[in-house]
Amino acid sequence: MNWRSTKNLQSNTKMVNEQSVMAVIRATRPTFRNDNDKVAFAVHAIFLASGCVLTATGPPAFTDAAFSSPSKDEISIEGWNELEDEYAYVYANFEKDANWKKVIVKCLVMNGKLLIDALTDENSEPLHLEIDVEDIVNPNGGSNYSTQYRNLDTLVKRLGSGILSKLGGSSKATTSNPARVVIPPINPLGGGDLFPGPGAGMYPTGGGFGGDGSMLLGPNDPRWLGTGRGPGFEGGQPGVPPGARFDPYGPPGVPGFEPFRFARNPGRPGGGTHPDLEHFGDGSDFI
Repeated sequence: MNWRSTKNLQSNTKMVNEQSVMAVIRATRPTFRNDNDKVAFAVHAIFLASGCVLTATGPPAFTDAAFSSPSKDEISIEGWNELEDEYAYVYANFEKDANWKKVIVKCLVMNGKLLIDALTDENSEPLHLEIDVEDIVNPNGGSNYSTQYRNLDTLVKRLGSGILSKLGGSSKATTSNPARVVIPPINPLGGGDLFPGPGAGMYPTGGGFGGDGSMLLGPNDPRWLGTGRGPGFEGGQPGVPPGARFDPYGPPGVPGFEPFRFARNPGRPGGGTHPDLEHFGDGSDFI
């Protein structure tokens, strides 16, 4: 029996109900081994009632070829429960304006639940749903299909809202223009040794990284340029910012504690002894 529908799939989803799904089950007359089979087949019946066409099931549906194949030939349900505790179905969509052509549905039994995942050929992430088997199956249902299920309408609604209604939406990740990403500013007094480069996934919008130097700022640092007249400052001593106040290290007027004694000598072109080692003399091997 061909269950193909010419209506929009999402419209069909709204029309699917317990009665239409049961009609598919009765027309197909499947053989169930256990309760898991009953719920897994009900899932299949819901997809058929929604207008999908079965193109692969059972072990062949687990292969990449079944999903990637352009074939939309309808097949029978033979072999659908050949595997233990896992089921797979591949369906085709014949809607001309549909944004997906095929969907693969896999069901896995785990801890009394049927885990359902559906992935279309246009989505990068599967849709997921978990169903408690005992909530759908009637343990004393007898041989009639209609009495073997309970709360079938609940399964229809959950599968419709959780998967079928979302098949038309794409879960592909979208990226915005990287040029709009703004990197938080780095302290103008340095930080290159703390922030050697942009974070993962970040893009600089202007300037560069690493050119701001380290956190250590000496009196001859080129970053003083533009704030005075070079390494020193206008109207002050070399290495002392304008308006800086000198706090003496001893009582005022005591010899040896004059402010000029604590001013660093002008820069030494071409190198020279490091200021911290000046009192050891040039050529010292002190480390």
